[in-house]
Amino acid sequence: MAFDGITIANMRKELSLALEGGRITKIAQPEPDELMITIKNNREQYRLLLSASASLPLVYLTQKNKQAPMTAPNFCMLLRKHIGSGKILSVTQPGLERILIFSVEHRNELGDLCVKKLIAEFMGKHSNLIFCDDQGTILDSIKHVSQHMSSVREVLPGRPYFIPHTQEKADPFTVTESEFYEKVLKKPAPAAKAIYTSLTGFSPLMAEEVCFRSGIDGGLPTEALDEPARIHLYHTFCLLMEDIREGNFAPGILFRNREPVEYAAVPLKQFSDCSSVSYGSMSELLEAFYDEKNRITRIRQKSADLRKIVNTALERNGKKLILQEKQMKDTEKKDKYRIYGELLNTYGYSLSLEDKFLDTVNYYTGEPIRVPLDPQLTPAENAKKYFDRYGKLKRTAEALNVQIAETRSELDHLDSVSAALDIARDENDLAQIREELADCGYVRRHGPANSKRKKPVSHPLHYVSGDGFDMYVGKNNYQNEELSFKLASGNDWWFHAKGIPGSHVIVRTEGRELPDSTFEEAGRLAAYYSKGRQAPKVEIDYTLKKNLRKPAGSKPGFVIYHTNYSLMAAPDIRNIKEIC
Repeated sequence: MAFDGITIANMRKELSLALEGGRITKIAQPEPDELMITIKNNREQYRLLLSASASLPLVYLTQKNKQAPMTAPNFCMLLRKHIGSGKILSVTQPGLERILIFSVEHRNELGDLCVKKLIAEFMGKHSNLIFCDDQGTILDSIKHVSQHMSSVREVLPGRPYFIPHTQEKADPFTVTESEFYEKVLKKPAPAAKAIYTSLTGFSPLMAEEVCFRSGIDGGLPTEALDEPARIHLYHTFCLLMEDIREGNFAPGILFRNREPVEYAAVPLKQFSDCSSVSYGSMSELLEAFYDEKNRITRIRQKSADLRKIVNTALERNGKKLILQEKQMKDTEKKDKYRIYGELLNTYGYSLSLEDKFLDTVNYYTGEPIRVPLDPQLTPAENAKKYFDRYGKLKRTAEALNVQIAETRSELDHLDSVSAALDIARDENDLAQIREELADCGYVRRHGPANSKRKKPVSHPLHYVSGDGFDMYVGKNNYQNEELSFKLASGNDWWFHAKGIPGSHVIVRTEGRELPDSTFEEAGRLAAYYSKGRQAPKVEIDYTLKKNLRKPAGSKPGFVIYHTNYSLMAAPDIRNIKEIC
């Protein structure tokens, strides 16, 4: 997930094709460290976003516009003055540096053609947007860097521009085999680290990719590599650089459990457990990647209070269950007291007042037994004492049986709510979960108690099997109940992970017989949308909808069935088509 030199090389190619020869029509500075430049070229309008954010420096083309401040900052005004209607001559990248240089032709106050350069540096906290003249003198920058801030380079008007080389890294485009051996393979470090600390533009991710393609463990020290491994590593590196030099890019995002984990300008072969989505351009990829990351982050932030409520309730009910089970264990001796009482009633006549025990035979088992006695009580009174203990423990056990069942039911319900929070995709899903928690008394509703509330609307997930059957997945308990008892008809098929919280999956048959492949796809959906998502295989129960029953007074989404089939399914839905 690094905006490295290889990603920027892909972006340079895209920007060259789209922007070279185009004219700048608008320059805005929506954020203190961000520019939005509008360019018209080949009868198309492009919006170029340049961000020098310390946390997320980026460049890409976008269709979205951003609101500019009423008063433009000084840097924006300077750009408008010089290149407000300029023509973009070229977009270049020095070597594989994380730098893009936009050469812009414009006319000065005298009407003469001049060339200025807008240099975008994407270097983490040192990122900057620098405006220079054709001699390389800095005219201004979006961030000023004085000598007090950096001993390497000042970025101030009037200073000469140069690329700071704080590390002696080799240019991957020009490095020879002998230089590769000398600079990379002789460095006392793991192979992957030796690559990204010795070559410009390589991130740890891409260094690991080179090692993986070479069949080498990136964590292996360079001195441990034999000669064939070194040769193979260099040749693999050369093949990658040839693709970059020729512009053979294939932008793609890797997803794990529907969550984006990495992106790259070239196919990443080291992530065999991830699904890959290809994009036509790096701009589309970056916009989609960070939109999805922001959406997931936003949903997690908004669901934090619900997660806390659910986790607190789970912890409280878990402790309650432990205490109840301990109390239930204590009631296991109730039958012993009953037998003591019965034996005293049967053989107590033979006891004297001084006896402290009754030694006799348990007529249930035929084994010897000793019954403790209270010498101050008669045999009949001792028997009554034991029967009283038995009665109290019996009543306690009966009450605990009910309480334990209720606590386990509550834990199962809370587990299902926790699973629903894991797969919530938008705020409507969270609103529906909040409504369920409010109905169950975990969340307090706001407003008058008898006021009419508009219930949140959220729809189940919709997939289509390879054979054309509609498959629906509930994202929470309310949706599960609606699918199972309102949407599904008697001969539709119902799927659910066995013994663990998860979504109900309904396959609409429309009177047709399901092929085996659809059963398998529905099983994979049920496995994926369950708490067993991380397991290699999940056992799935499936049955016809007409076999489902909902017990009276049970929690939403709870069903019982007495006839079912089972299958084992992998929680992998990469090839199942989703209808948005």
